[in-house]
Amino acid sequence: MKIIIHGGFFSESDQSHEVKTAKQNSLKNIAEKAYQYLETHSAVDTVAYAVSLLEDDELFNAGIGSQIQSDGVIRMSAALMDGETQKMSGVINIQDVKNPIFVAKELMKEDDRVLGGNGAKIYADKNGFENFSTEIPQRRKEYEAKLKNGGKGTVGCVAIDKNEKLAVATSTGGKGFEIPGRISDSATVAGNYANEFCAVSCTGVGEDIVSNATSAKIVTRVTDGMSLKEAFDKTFAELKTIDGFAGAIAIDKNGNIYHQDSYPTMVFASFDGNQFEIFK
Repeated sequence: MKIIIHGGFFSESDQSHEVKTAKQNSLKNIAEKAYQYLETHSAVDTVAYAVSLLEDDELFNAGIGSQIQSDGVIRMSAALMDGETQKMSGVINIQDVKNPIFVAKELMKEDDRVLGGNGAKIYADKNGFENFSTEIPQRRKEYEAKLKNGGKGTVGCVAIDKNEKLAVATSTGGKGFEIPGRISDSATVAGNYANEFCAVSCTGVGEDIVSNATSAKIVTRVTDGMSLKEAFDKTFAELKTIDGFAGAIAIDKNGNIYHQDSYPTMVFASFDGNQFEIFK
């Protein structure tokens, strides 16, 4: 059993040493809690749980603390994928729910598994998700001052469980000040993908990740026999040709963990029950 989580890029806004330390401590704490949860739950349940903890932490741009779009509204996206069944479910541009990842998880049982906008919110309401504003004062202040943060904030989790099953979950609060209706990579196979061989979650500039099909390429290459490192190296070399801004975390079927970013610094933490690795 192993787990790795990410919380976007440290460079996403004006950040202090105190904020960096707070993110390191938070990621370590969430990784440990998620690993404990993994001991008695499946990889699919665990990645959703881990991402919900990240959504509940205003240090990260997902759930609480999500960015405000150009029309003053917060719209969030999240997705979940089961490596065994290869079912993916997600919500795109959903408003006024606390944990978009849990709405995505609820959709896993449906035939129509990716919903957007008002349809996603109606589905959430019908399935008992309470109306909840994820706006915090800091985000409103940034919006009113039009202080763009570069749009590199997303959270994600990849896990392999005791039955060697893989799963991935990803959630984002957007890049901030975007045109309403903009689609991020988080609820697409470019940003969130898994099969029985590998699972990958991305963060960064969504348009770059979609253009590069980052998660799907890495998983496909591992499936075709490349090592995680080889798959990452080739995919990130292709990303470089478009000067793409992205980071990714992954676990393969053998429990190997890998992470890489195209620019410093993706914030992440991994835990295997004995040893942590946390971004510097």
